[in-house]
Amino acid sequence: MATDDDDENDGDEYEYDEYEGPLANGIDSVKWLPTVIGDSDKEVTSIRDGSEILPLFPLGGLVYTPNSEHVLNIFEPRYRQMYTDILMNGTKRFVVTMSHPSEQGSFAKTGVLFELEDLKEVSEQTADQIKYICNHKVTGRVKLHRVINPSAWEARDTYLKVEGEITDDTDKENSEKEEDTSPSMDETDIYGAVAAAKRITNVTPEEKDVRVSFQALVNLQHDLEEDVRFTRASVDSLAVADGSGDDGLWQSIRLWQSYAEQRLMGRQNELQMDFQEKLQEFLLGEKGMSDEELPSAIGFQDLSPALQEEVKDLQKRMAVELEPLILESTLTMQKILEAEDHKGRVNLLRYFIDNERNRLNAKKTLQGMFSPTTLSAETVDEADDDEKEKKKKTDTGGKDDAPPTSIFMDEPDAFQ
Repeated sequence: MATDDDDENDGDEYEYDEYEGPLANGIDSVKWLPTVIGDSDKEVTSIRDGSEILPLFPLGGLVYTPNSEHVLNIFEPRYRQMYTDILMNGTKRFVVTMSHPSEQGSFAKTGVLFELEDLKEVSEQTADQIKYICNHKVTGRVKLHRVINPSAWEARDTYLKVEGEITDDTDKENSEKEEDTSPSMDETDIYGAVAAAKRITNVTPEEKDVRVSFQALVNLQHDLEEDVRFTRASVDSLAVADGSGDDGLWQSIRLWQSYAEQRLMGRQNELQMDFQEKLQEFLLGEKGMSDEELPSAIGFQDLSPALQEEVKDLQKRMAVELEPLILESTLTMQKILEAEDHKGRVNLLRYFIDNERNRLNAKKTLQGMFSPTTLSAETVDEADDDEKEKKKKTDTGGKDDAPPTSIFMDEPDAFQ
C-alpha cells in the first residue's frame, strides 16, 4: 500500500523489461490512499503549497482522462448536497477517482478534476429518484494527499473531502499564447501549412517510437484479420503531442482505452455465443423446435439439467476470464494517468502497445504451427466437412451464421 512517503520516490522510471512491466505488481502497481475505514477526521490547520480542499466523488472501477466529457445522474443525498455546495460557492468542480478493486474505502492517489458545465433538475420527472442530470468536462488531474473527513464514508451523511494538488490539462496557457501571436488573415494558409509540417517533423524520439510501434501493431492486426482492430488510416492520425488538444496524446490514450473495452466485449460475446450454440442444439434437437419456433428468451428452469450446469459454468468462466482483463484494462489507464509527465505517458502507451503486439505475435506463431500445410489429409477432410455444414446452415437461414468481422472505429478523423 502506497503512502504519502512514496511521493518523493515516484521517479521517472519508464523503461520496463519483459518481466518487470509497469503492472508487474498487479493492483499494487498503482498508488492508493490508505483506507478511510476506521480512520478519524483531521483538523485542517494547514495544507501543502499548491494544494486545496476539494470534494471527492469516487466512481467504482472507472478511469477518466483529461479533456473528456461525461454525464452523471445524481440521486444519493450526500452527492445532492455536494452539487448544492459547489453551485453555491461557485467552484463547480470536484475530484473523481477510482476505488480500490478489493479494499473498501481505499482510493487511487491520482484522480481527475470534473468541472460542471450543465445541470438539469429532474426530481419531478423521476419522482425524486434522480435529482440532477449533470454534464461535465475533465479539465485536469489531481494528486490526492489525504482524505480530510474519512468518517463520512461509513456514516454516509455527507461527501468526502480531500487535500489535493491540481494539474491543469486544458492547454489554456498555450491557447492564450497562440491567440496573442495569431497570424493575419492573409497569412493563415501559409501558417497552417507550416504548423502542420511542424507537428509531423517536430516529434521527440519517444513520440516517434510510439508511432512506429503502433504502425507495426495495426499491420499485425490486419494480417491476422482480428475482429477488433484499428484501421490503417489511424496510423497517420495517431496523436502524440504534449497536451490534450486535437493532436494531443490524451486523444490516443482514450482511443486505446476504447480498444481495450472493445476487446473485452468481443471476448464476452465469444463466451455467450458458445453457450447459445449449445442452447440451439437443445431446442432444435431435444425440444424438436424448428428455426422459426426458436424463442427470443427462455427461462432457466426450462433448460435441461445439463444446460443449467452450462449456464453456471459460463458464469464462472466469464468471472475467471473477463475480470482479470477488465482489471488489467483499468490499471493500464490508471498507470498512465498517474505518470509524472508527457514522456512518461508516451513510454507507458508504447509499452502497452508493444505488449499487445507480443500477444498477437504469439497468436500468429501458433497459427503458423497449425497452418493447413501441416495438417493431415484426414484433418483437412474434416475441416472441409465442417465448412460445408456451416455453409448449408447459412444457405438455409440457420442460426449458426458466423458473426461479421468488425473494425474498431472511433473519431471520424482518426478511424474509418
